[in-house]
Amino acid sequence: MRQAKAGRMMVALFVSALAAVSVAMPSAQAAEAERHGTSLFGDLKYPKDFKHFDYVNVDAPKGGTLRYAAIGTFDSLNAFIVKGQVAAGATLIYDTLLEPSLDEPGSEYGLIAESLSYPDDFSFVTFTLRKAARFNDGKPVTAEDVIWSFQTLKKLNPFYAGYYHNVTKAEATAPNKVRFTFSMKGNRELPQIVGQLPILPKHYWAAKDGRGKTRDITQTTLEAPLGSGPYRIAEVSPGHSIVYERVKDYWAKDLPVKAGTANFDRLRFDYYGDPTIAFEAFRGDRVDFRLENSSKNWATGYNIPAVKDGRITREKLRTRNGAGMQSFAFNLRRDIFKDPRVREAFNWAFDFEWQNKTLFYGQYARTGSYFENTELASSGVPTGAELEMLKPFAKELPPELFTTPYANPKTDGSGNNRANLRHAAELLDAAGWKIVNGARTDAKGKPLAVEFLLADPMFERVVAPYRQALERIGVKVTLRTVDTAQYQNRVDNRDFDIIVQSFPQSLSPGNEQRDFWGCAAAKSPGSRNVIGICDPAVEKLIDRVIFAKSRDELLAATHALDRVLLWRHYVVPQWYSPFERVAYWARLAHPKQTPAYSIGFPDIWWYDASGKAAKQKAPQKP
Repeated sequence: MRQAKAGRMMVALFVSALAAVSVAMPSAQAAEAERHGTSLFGDLKYPKDFKHFDYVNVDAPKGGTLRYAAIGTFDSLNAFIVKGQVAAGATLIYDTLLEPSLDEPGSEYGLIAESLSYPDDFSFVTFTLRKAARFNDGKPVTAEDVIWSFQTLKKLNPFYAGYYHNVTKAEATAPNKVRFTFSMKGNRELPQIVGQLPILPKHYWAAKDGRGKTRDITQTTLEAPLGSGPYRIAEVSPGHSIVYERVKDYWAKDLPVKAGTANFDRLRFDYYGDPTIAFEAFRGDRVDFRLENSSKNWATGYNIPAVKDGRITREKLRTRNGAGMQSFAFNLRRDIFKDPRVREAFNWAFDFEWQNKTLFYGQYARTGSYFENTELASSGVPTGAELEMLKPFAKELPPELFTTPYANPKTDGSGNNRANLRHAAELLDAAGWKIVNGARTDAKGKPLAVEFLLADPMFERVVAPYRQALERIGVKVTLRTVDTAQYQNRVDNRDFDIIVQSFPQSLSPGNEQRDFWGCAAAKSPGSRNVIGICDPAVEKLIDRVIFAKSRDELLAATHALDRVLLWRHYVVPQWYSPFERVAYWARLAHPKQTPAYSIGFPDIWWYDASGKAAKQKAPQKP
């Protein structure tokens, strides 16, 4: 189960390869050698003359409408600013310089750029643009568009400002070439993450809209923007639905990186008030596909005729992506959370084992790392290179970090959590929060009161027993569930105490760590540093991650960063599953073998009017 966040989370689902997070580590080649792609784990899987990715069905039929449920509302089609609630799927209309491969952990191949080159010291990267690249109005994608997109997005959005922090300049070196210069040498991931830049049409945003006013990319808009991707916006009903239609003369449809993709004629997102209503819409055949994040729904909600007779297929699709960290995240800007002992006490009060047994039907494991389910997760005690990276901060870090493996508190799952609550109370006592007349107060008489801010009513059943446990040790707890627009506004402006927050990670982290944990991001409204972390040790370790010169060094740096984040108790870790649970009506189909690092939805799925593909799969029992 995850906290639903309309707009931005829906956009994230539909970014091809779910690859907003970057990866690192290409092997050094001759200075500025032209490459058709770049791999961060050694050699590319696909040669220059490859015809298509192995995981696609190049014979997949084109056609049909995919109906998907979005939650909440939207008031903007501008996906690149913090303002407003952006419509689900809003980035589908844009292409990027490179396209990720879904069956390699860190490889990208030319899309708008036919090739790239960079020197051995990674001080810059040059992209050569395809002559055929076009926006959907037929005008070519130019070096000027690329430069303007970079400058504009870095200025407008704190995510891009952090992601491209070390990219200092973009300039045209030829009519079809753009060079990006980096502020430091040795940042191995920068050539690839620059390739993830969405390219926007400068001429469109410089022109006038239908009302005769010059467009302003800094503002929200409900005018359908111009893109270059496989879909364009066809219909908009503000706050209710948005429909994308396939661009039949899409300029890249015959490129190897796009063969067998974008198979639906139309993608329709209908908005529902909350996930419960959206689930009923799926069961009632008003939605075609569901990524099931509720263990209760998965265990009990599919005992319906459509599942039993095969009209709905349920599958657990395994991927090799890391689970990241899903958590109750504290807002460190609140004085009550500045003491790590207070934050740690909240973890001792959370009885995961009972919740997993009682609420989740035993479907989850406890998250114990910010890089869960990967080799990047720290374990044991620091040794070797990791220990050397941590030693300079020994005086500032908890001494236990060096002597004790990190572990979440555990219970026997019976619901009797007295021992853990007793320890939580001791931590609060030590932090100066004493029991006075049955309530925790500080020396000035201020009560220890917190609010859990939610946007998904289904999470109330998780917080309710947690609330009871906290109140047993004298913490006053308020639970507030708001609509998604209000929720996002409060989170962006840091107006919360505790929220449910996920921090997804790639198999080779890099610059995005600044946006998660960096000081600059902590000060930027709308950044992903919702916690407000600004820690000198974390800052230095982020740099060690970004500028790692080998895979071994990257592993050591990531282990060290993970360990510091865990021992600082910035979150109460929740849970994860190694599977993606999907349910879909038989009119949808996907390749028999989905790629290793993504379920590929909706890029490589297609509409099967006969339903034969789904009928060949035995329906799973609830």
